[in-house]
Amino acid sequence: MIKFTVKEGSVLRERVDAILVGIHEDAIEKSPLAAEVNRLLGGAIDTVLSRKSFTGKVEQIEVLETRENIPASYFILCGLGKAGKAGLEQIRQAMGRAVLRARDMGLKRVGVTTTAFINKMENITVEDAGRAMAEGANLALYRFSKYKVKENGNSKNIDEIRFIEEERKSATAVKIGVEKGRIIADSVNFARDLINHPANDMTPTILAETAKKMAGANRIKCTVLSKPQIEKLGMGAYLGVAQGSEEPLRFIILEYNGGKKGEKPVVIVGKSITFDSGGISLKPAEGMGKMKYDMSGGAATIGVLRAASMLRLPLNIVGLLPATENMPSGSAIRPGDVLRSMSGRTIEIISTDAEGRLALSDALFYAARYKPRWIIDIATLTGACAVALGNHAIGMLGNDKELKDRITAAGDKVWERVWEMPLWDDYAEQIKSPVADMKNSGGREGGVITAAIFLSKFVEDYPWVHLDIASTEWNDKDKAYMPAGPTAIGTRLILQLLMDAC
Repeated sequence: MIKFTVKEGSVLRERVDAILVGIHEDAIEKSPLAAEVNRLLGGAIDTVLSRKSFTGKVEQIEVLETRENIPASYFILCGLGKAGKAGLEQIRQAMGRAVLRARDMGLKRVGVTTTAFINKMENITVEDAGRAMAEGANLALYRFSKYKVKENGNSKNIDEIRFIEEERKSATAVKIGVEKGRIIADSVNFARDLINHPANDMTPTILAETAKKMAGANRIKCTVLSKPQIEKLGMGAYLGVAQGSEEPLRFIILEYNGGKKGEKPVVIVGKSITFDSGGISLKPAEGMGKMKYDMSGGAATIGVLRAASMLRLPLNIVGLLPATENMPSGSAIRPGDVLRSMSGRTIEIISTDAEGRLALSDALFYAARYKPRWIIDIATLTGACAVALGNHAIGMLGNDKELKDRITAAGDKVWERVWEMPLWDDYAEQIKSPVADMKNSGGREGGVITAAIFLSKFVEDYPWVHLDIASTEWNDKDKAYMPAGPTAIGTRLILQLLMDAC
């Protein structure tokens, strides 16, 4: 695990392998450190910029040897983009790219100072910069190599990122920010690990055991309900999804009590389908292996609870994870079947591949027991979300404007951005059933919206927002601080919402 340290001093005097230097596009004068490096190296940065191969654009990286002018061996120039547009996201991206280059070079210790990345940016404190830099580095350096026997113990790794601040006051603030960033990124990486495990190694039982172990280490109460208890609750929709699998279902309840006794909790409901074959409505074979990621909402929920406890947020937070597989078998639900949910409402099954909303419907109804301040569900719910929004925005729908506005603001801060879609009654016509209270699928048209309208029937009158992460939860290729694979998106978004609510 990478070590983050913060100390007072001069970064140019520090014995590290490389020093990271933020460079704004066409604005070297914005950075006193960059100007000093340029002077030490006889105008080397000017020369690099004149070649146009490195211009300071976002994510650009250039490595310069220090020529033994200082203890460090290299300067790594990190592009921050145009000075007027750079912000925390550009800092995260630059830091991510820089540490990956340092790792590829086989370097072990990297030095950095927040002032080299803020460069007099307005409205960015050294604490915020420290957090963004720690997040960017920690998220970028994530690797999942549990099953790669040859790679383990043989890989290049950065051992330490050292923050050196010239003033004691700044060092104190940076230390706070770096610790926040470390905890948050570690929790995202914890969620990524859960998602990366193959379905045979992340069954509902294993997910429950992992959640319980995490809870025990972090002052969180964990309760796991098995089939007889779930039957007693009358969760017929959730049970219907599980009945085709030989793996037993588990309803995982996490409770963090950091707020005042009796204070209304925030309830987070995470879709936790540990493998989704589509059931009788079988998915195509191509890409089915990726369906281990269908428990990403649950993984994000676990990550949020973990970080909230470690950050000691003064809130009461509940996580609900209806964990199960969705498999085809002789005992599986069929199109045309009718299920009775915990709420008493009956549901006609149109597609067994619209299973996530069935499990969520009972969990959302259960959430009302807490008389919550807010209910937020997070789910890889619909392929339609990718059609509507592509791979950059989380689909957001809900019944409470204040909560939606808060989530939008939080998403902009951490760059897990949301886009609101309508929750109009007109779309409810598509899930009307001639034989039951509703259908579990309204067809292809408006699929994101009809799925959310289905869920809305189970939240009672509590403030609620649904986050559809189906199109943003997986990267097919590496990004600045998001390696290919699961992103655990929504973890930082919900944490920022909670932090802003404190």
